[in-house]
Amino acid sequence: MKKLFVSVAAFAVLAACGDTAETPAPYEINETALASHIKTLASDEFGGRAPATKGEELTVAYLTKEFKEAGLSPANGGKYTQDVPLISVETLGAPILTISGENGTEAFAYRNDMVVWTRRAQTETSLADSELVFVGYGINAPERGWNDYEGIDVTDKTVVMMINDPGFATQNDALFNGNAMTYYGRWDYKFDEAARQGAAGAIMIHETKPAAYPWNTVDASWTGPQFDTIRPDGGASLSQAESWITTGAADRLFKLAGLDRAALQKAAETPGFKAVPMNLKAATSFESKVGNVNSQNIAGVVKGSKYPDEYFIYMAHWDHIGTDPSIEGDGIYNGALDNATGTGGLIELARAFASGEQPERSVMFIAVTAEEQGLLGSAYYAANPLVPLADTVGGINMDGLNNFGPTNDVTVTGYGNSELDNYLRQIAETQGRVLAPDAYPEKGGFYRSDHFELSKEGVPMLYPNSGNDHKEKGKEYVAEIRKEYLRVGYHKPGDEYSDDWDLSGAVEDLKLYELTGRLILNSRDWPKWSEGSEFKAKRDAQRKGK
Repeated sequence: MKKLFVSVAAFAVLAACGDTAETPAPYEINETALASHIKTLASDEFGGRAPATKGEELTVAYLTKEFKEAGLSPANGGKYTQDVPLISVETLGAPILTISGENGTEAFAYRNDMVVWTRRAQTETSLADSELVFVGYGINAPERGWNDYEGIDVTDKTVVMMINDPGFATQNDALFNGNAMTYYGRWDYKFDEAARQGAAGAIMIHETKPAAYPWNTVDASWTGPQFDTIRPDGGASLSQAESWITTGAADRLFKLAGLDRAALQKAAETPGFKAVPMNLKAATSFESKVGNVNSQNIAGVVKGSKYPDEYFIYMAHWDHIGTDPSIEGDGIYNGALDNATGTGGLIELARAFASGEQPERSVMFIAVTAEEQGLLGSAYYAANPLVPLADTVGGINMDGLNNFGPTNDVTVTGYGNSELDNYLRQIAETQGRVLAPDAYPEKGGFYRSDHFELSKEGVPMLYPNSGNDHKEKGKEYVAEIRKEYLRVGYHKPGDEYSDDWDLSGAVEDLKLYELTGRLILNSRDWPKWSEGSEFKAKRDAQRKGK
């Protein structure tokens, strides 16, 4: 990358030169406007912004209005929206998971001991006398010489597996990525791999630290309508039933099998582990409410002055979990931090770009749907882009902005993955800040938000987050705020806007993101993935011949 000596002061000079009676001053991102967006999107009226609800209708209308008033052009022909066809499958009632063997039978209760669902487009699911097999971490990674399914056929059986990967369990940097979770540690990979192996059922053992969230997050996220992409086979290639079970339920399960769970989990951390038949059989049956729904991404653009066919993307997900009518009292998952903040920030960035100096390249602002259901809106965009991915220079994803004040640092989830870090660092230095890697790599954050879907398709994406070192109160203050949010807010009705939020740090971050984008938009650079990145080969092939 060429060293670009562009500073915040330089942008201020450019802005001042254009500030005439005929040309209004560029829009200044500010706390008051950002707070207004957050309060609106996270209000009870919006009902938690679940796809295919009244909350979606209100959100789409609000974002469309804001994009239009900001001065963005529609990104999809004459429309600000992109249809995202999804299937909704909701487990009805309170099904029981029954496990039986020579030592007796255990019945696991819905939501207390386990949650169960299907991604198949079917109204009735029945799993009967399905043999259980413990497959360790449920990973098949040939390039790492690791296959938990080697030597065993799990066709029509039910696999039992652990969350995360052996690197986290052992803290051995030579095993997977050590403490930092890989994609093999993610629940979506594991369920998909079980299906590829022919399993009829899949059971994931929940543990808070390796999962990175407590059981009530699982309970909130895997009950109610579950959305998925519409598959040509109706999901027939997927397992019939998928499930999480609590740690306590797992203890009962292994005791029933006469197996030492701790010893088996320890054995599963070593290369060459062999799957263990549990001599148990699983059974469950339940009805599902199935329907096709049409959700929407919302996108607008500011066209470039010199290279309008080249794009930089700002992205945030507008959706959250919705409302749980079974909860007495407040059952609205308002999703204020996650992700009304990022969505509000997207609007503020759109205003700044639409009113400021026209960039040489085009810039797109896209609010995607169904992130909470498995990054479905961004995955659909990546498969059906409104502009060619080969002509998309890169992008920044925002998922939860700073609500506690300015920091000395900028956390980058996926730090070192691409040359985009260099641009972010250059602007951060003008703010007197430094870049820092993700402080919690064991949570697998790089694989848990929408930038990942574009990254998989080759587009270099930045995922910066709030820093960890408050400018006045230090690191412990921030750590305590994050701990409290995980306890009372994350994927809970407690994620609500509060008037005591300090959004000055969010505004500083948004200005950082704006100027970082401008560096790239006003250059001829094409930032690359770092050597060794799993996304580099795809990008190189994309750009070949361009």
